[in-house]
Amino acid sequence: MPLYESFVHLVFIGFIALFPVVNPVGSALIVSPYFENLSRADKRKAVTRITFYAFCICTVALFAGHYILELFGISIPVVQLAGGIMICKIGWEFLSSDEGSTNPEDMPDLKTKVSAYSHIVNKLFYPISFPMTTGAGTISVIFTLSAHGDTFGSREYYLNTLAILVAILAICVLIYIFYLNTKSIINYLGTNGENIVNRISAFLIFCVGLQIAVSGLKALFKI
Repeated sequence: MPLYESFVHLVFIGFIALFPVVNPVGSALIVSPYFENLSRADKRKAVTRITFYAFCICTVALFAGHYILELFGISIPVVQLAGGIMICKIGWEFLSSDEGSTNPEDMPDLKTKVSAYSHIVNKLFYPISFPMTTGAGTISVIFTLSAHGDTFGSREYYLNTLAILVAILAICVLIYIFYLNTKSIINYLGTNGENIVNRISAFLIFCVGLQIAVSGLKALFKI
């Protein structure tokens, strides 16, 4: 296979493997409650940072993930179990929270929006970027994609690594697009529809976390 065709094939494989675990469309709806009180400019700034963090997480997993886990003696199933528990906790908090933020008297003015961004800035990495956007599943897929027998420094090694990087970049572009436009999607649903989506998203967060934790348990006990 020619070099160009081989590269395109590897990028395609990487993108197809990463898309379901990152799921930028579903993740955008899941994290939308965090952006509820932000202005458009602040939301763009927040989404830019989330996208940057997601790219950094994926890149570190690609180049140094195995070494970091080996350094601390941590296995992928343990990462899945811990990440799943964290996501379950986040989902439960959303499910048990009040809906007061949707009341008319609680609608934020400009000053409130600024403070809302100050409040969310500490949550942009954890839990939004990790583990809600790029979590244990994403890291596992990247480990799998990068686990090849090519010798470090060979043409095949650089070709495979570059292809995975391009796939990661493409996924990050989708994260930026969908996260930035969550409000436009939800606006079509109306106020009641937004509340419904937020509750369903919270339930999905809990289910996703539970699924990841169960996968980790199965791998740990080889069920």
